[in-house]
Amino acid sequence: MTKSTVVPTCDGSASVYVYELPPEFNLRLLKDCRHLNIYTDMCPHVANSGLGQPLSKMGSTSWFATNQFTAEMLFHARVENHPCRTWDPARADLFYVPFYGGLHASSKFGEANLTARDALAVKLVKEDFLGLHEEEGRWTYFWSQQSPEFATCQKHDGAHRGEEPLGGGLRQHGIPYPSYFHPSKSDEMLTWQDRMRRSHRSHLFSFIGNPRKKEVTTKAGVIRDEIIRQCGESTRCKLVKCVKGKSNCYSPREVVKVMTSSHFCLQPPGDSFTRRSTFDSFLAGCIPVFFSRHTAYSQYAWFLPSDPSAYSVYIEGNGTGRVEEVLLKIPRETVQRMHGKVIDMIPTITYAHPNKSHSQFRDAVDVALVALSKHVESRLQLQKQY
Repeated sequence: MTKSTVVPTCDGSASVYVYELPPEFNLRLLKDCRHLNIYTDMCPHVANSGLGQPLSKMGSTSWFATNQFTAEMLFHARVENHPCRTWDPARADLFYVPFYGGLHASSKFGEANLTARDALAVKLVKEDFLGLHEEEGRWTYFWSQQSPEFATCQKHDGAHRGEEPLGGGLRQHGIPYPSYFHPSKSDEMLTWQDRMRRSHRSHLFSFIGNPRKKEVTTKAGVIRDEIIRQCGESTRCKLVKCVKGKSNCYSPREVVKVMTSSHFCLQPPGDSFTRRSTFDSFLAGCIPVFFSRHTAYSQYAWFLPSDPSAYSVYIEGNGTGRVEEVLLKIPRETVQRMHGKVIDMIPTITYAHPNKSHSQFRDAVDVALVALSKHVESRLQLQKQY
C-alpha cells in the first residue's frame, strides 16, 4: 500500500502508527504455513490477507472460508488501509505492532524447549525494534513507544482476539473471532441484515459441535455432552455433530444454513470459554445461549450491548433438563426483539474486507480503534489530575 491510497479523513478514532517489523515477525511466518498449526494446514487460510478462500456458492463475493485464527492478519490488513493511519510516529496516539503472535504460538504448540518456544517473541523486545519492554508478562498488540515524544502514552494497553477471561483490569480487551462474511460496501451489509430479518427459522434451537472425549470430565465437557443429549432428544432442535471428514459442520455454507434457520444457537464453552461459533451465530441473526458468563460478557464490552438479556440467553450450570424449557418460556415478542438486536450488531462484530472505504459501515476494527482512542483519552485525563 502507498501513502496516497490512505483516505484523509478519520472520524472518532485516534491516529494509528503501524510499525514496519522485519518480516520474520509476520509475513515470513506465513511462508511456512503448513506448520503454523499442528492440526491444520493453514496455507489455504492465510491467503487473501487472512480472509482465506472465496466461497463462490454464497451468493456474493463477500464470503470466504475464514479460519478462526486469522484475526491478527485481518486486523493488520484493515489498519494498514485505515484512514486513521499516520506515517509520522510523532503524531500518533496509538501504536500497532503487527507481530503474528497467535499464529507463531500455534506453530510452537507442544514445544518442550521453552527457550525455543519463546525465542521470536523475546527477540522482538530484546533487539529493541520498538523501544519497548515487557510488562507483567503480557503480550499486547498496541504499545506506546518509550521515548520523550510519547511520554504521555506510557501505559501498555492493548487488544487481542479474546479466548480466556482477561486479567489485568483495563490492560487487555477482547476482539471478535472472524466469521465468513467480509463485505466492503454498506449495501452488501444491509442486504444481508435484511435477509436475516426475513429468514424463516424452523428450529427453536440448534447446536453445531463435537462431543467431548470420554476421558474429558471438565465442566465444559460435561456441559457439551449434556447439550448434545438434550438437542438430540428434542424435535425442536437441529443437531449437527462434528466428526472430522464426515460432517457438514466443516462447511461454512451448511453452518450458516443451520444457524439462519434457528431462533437460538447453543454456545457452551469449548477448548476455551468462547467458540468461534458464537460469532457465526451473531452473523446468522441467531440468538446465542450461553452457559458461562465468560463466553461473552466478561470479554467483549466494546462490541456487545451492556444488557446481556437484550441479545442472549444465559443458563446457569449444566442445563440438565432445562434448555428447551427455558427457551419455550420466552415470549414471542421478546424473541423478535432479541433477533433484531443481534442483527443490528452484525456490522460491528464483522471484519470488513481490507479494501473497505471509511465512508461505509463501521466494522470490528473501527470499533476497536474508537474504543482505544477513548481509553487513551481517559487515561491522559486521569494523569492530568495527578
